[in-house]
Amino acid sequence: MQIIRHSEQTLKTALISKNPVLVSQYEKLNAGEQRLMNEAFQPASDLFGPITLHSPSDWITSHPEAPQDFEQFFSDPYRKTPSPNKRSIYIQSIGSLGNTRIISEEYIKWLTGYCKAYFYGLRVKLLEPVPVSVTRCSFRVNENTHNLQIHAGDILKFLKKKKPEDAFCVVGITMIDLYPRDSWNFVFGQASLTDGVGIFSFARYG
Repeated sequence: MQIIRHSEQTLKTALISKNPVLVSQYEKLNAGEQRLMNEAFQPASDLFGPITLHSPSDWITSHPEAPQDFEQFFSDPYRKTPSPNKRSIYIQSIGSLGNTRIISEEYIKWLTGYCKAYFYGLRVKLLEPVPVSVTRCSFRVNENTHNLQIHAGDILKFLKKKKPEDAFCVVGITMIDLYPRDSWNFVFGQASLTDGVGIFSFARYG
């Protein structure tokens, strides 16, 4: 077992940019925003808690990726940015998210609150939930789990057609397992950055 833990200075170096455009935005933070910014990098903060790797098969170990700091992310020419006319994140639930409507609505409430906090400054809007049949997606029964799976690519096509004019992106969420192609066992989610649509499944979470 391995624990990955970063110091306050390491986090600040990676996440606080010296780009003049961003520095000017930091200076405009109100008192509450500045307090959150300062608290985020403290060792006791929940935001950047230690990551525990239980085995070599954990994602970070088995899928090594080059590190990226915030400056690199901000300067990426392919990064999509919101515009005054496209500042809304739409959440589209597909199929039931819980055993009852009340539970489903509670899940949506939690997710909406998280998105508003994480993507600070953008509007988060809900689309009316739809049954899987409306998407007209391909489906199959997984030969290992024997559970229903729906085709992620087909869902993306459905979401693209439903994308509102003011949408920065539309994110589909479901409790049904996903697969991207016949040769894959499953996938947690899939997205099209150029189309601004994505689908994520919570089916593999306990």
